[in-house]
Amino acid sequence: MDIKVISTTEAPAAIGPYSQGIRTGNMVFFSGQLGIDPATGKLAEGGVKAQAEQSLKNIKALLESVGATSANIVKTTIFLVDMADFAAVNEVYAKFFDGVYPARSCVAVHQLPMNGQVEIEVTATC
Repeated sequence: MDIKVISTTEAPAAIGPYSQGIRTGNMVFFSGQLGIDPATGKLAEGGVKAQAEQSLKNIKALLESVGATSANIVKTTIFLVDMADFAAVNEVYAKFFDGVYPARSCVAVHQLPMNGQVEIEVTATC
């Protein structure tokens, strides 16, 4: 099996022993993206919506690094520290896609790295 590590400076570097993404065949598995601004290394300011927007910008950069777009995403998983933020994140998330939404899971978690409020991971074809 041919496995390729995906990496771009347009998204935050991994903050642990993992890759930004892995490509095998025509599938790409991206690690979860917090709302970290790659220029500053800090979480986006402005609450959960700002962090969700930055997370999706990071995902867009990763997709572009393999010649893909949001239309190539087949599955997402959203991790929320507070399910009360579900509607706010949905509002941001819906704008990221062109009307065809991938399969999705949303999970409440106790805590995220860097005290983030939301993390989004995706699986895509390319």
